[in-house]
Amino acid sequence: MTEALTQSNWLLPLFALLLGLTVGSFLNVVIYRLPIMMETRWRRDCCELLEIEGEKHEAPLNLATPNSHCPHCKAPVKAWQNIPVISYLLLGGKCGSCGAAISKRYPTLELLTGVMTMVLTWYFDLSPALGGAILLTWALITLTMIDVDHQLLPDDITLPLIWLGLAFNLNGTYASLPDAVIGAMAGYLSLWSVYWAFKLLTGKEGMGYGDFKLLAALGAWLGWQLLPVIILLSSVVGAVVGIALMVLKQRGREVPIPFGPYLAAAGWIALLWGHDIMARYLGMSGAA
Repeated sequence: MTEALTQSNWLLPLFALLLGLTVGSFLNVVIYRLPIMMETRWRRDCCELLEIEGEKHEAPLNLATPNSHCPHCKAPVKAWQNIPVISYLLLGGKCGSCGAAISKRYPTLELLTGVMTMVLTWYFDLSPALGGAILLTWALITLTMIDVDHQLLPDDITLPLIWLGLAFNLNGTYASLPDAVIGAMAGYLSLWSVYWAFKLLTGKEGMGYGDFKLLAALGAWLGWQLLPVIILLSSVVGAVVGIALMVLKQRGREVPIPFGPYLAAAGWIALLWGHDIMARYLGMSGAA
């Protein structure tokens, strides 16, 4: 199997596309259920702390149970109705039982995950570097969508991502281990410093602690050298999008905008082209 994927120019990208489509379906579940699981856990912990009786739930909710079902009629999703993208097209974008509309977000995220996974095979050979890049990409997609929905970057993802990045760099897969360790520390402390400077000057919180941890994770994966690229790209895109939202949707400056998606997008760009961007910048500035 490995030899076939290596020797064929099209088999590995095709396999990555199909794998990404399948995992994208699971990521939809994680994006929807993980925040609910976290809220349930927080409520239970608060009840235990206050020594009061908590809410009783009819059935446990985790990433495995209950099985996928229609949120409107509660009908279980059959196996043939759960094929990424294809099932959505066959069903005409509607539930097979009650006819309720299925959000276009589900097939869109499946397709996005598949395409992004396939793109990675054009930049990495069949190696641990490809496997790590795929895991990082899936995590960034999940964090992006959760942050968009809930303005939350779960520790359940960001903290393991930091350690996983350091583990991949034990042998210098993306950066040397010292550069990765410094990247994790510098990534966290840079946004932590901005957070406290902004809070001291304005009395308001400009970002969440999850942003610190996400940038620390990207530093652990890619090394401290690419942190300027990530911060610059995320800041520029975030500013442009923020201004556009204020102008087009007449949103006030007091309405919070999640920064995690911009960090995630900048991190993925840096994963593929970060060193090229740095080389071009240094060449243009005459520093190289």
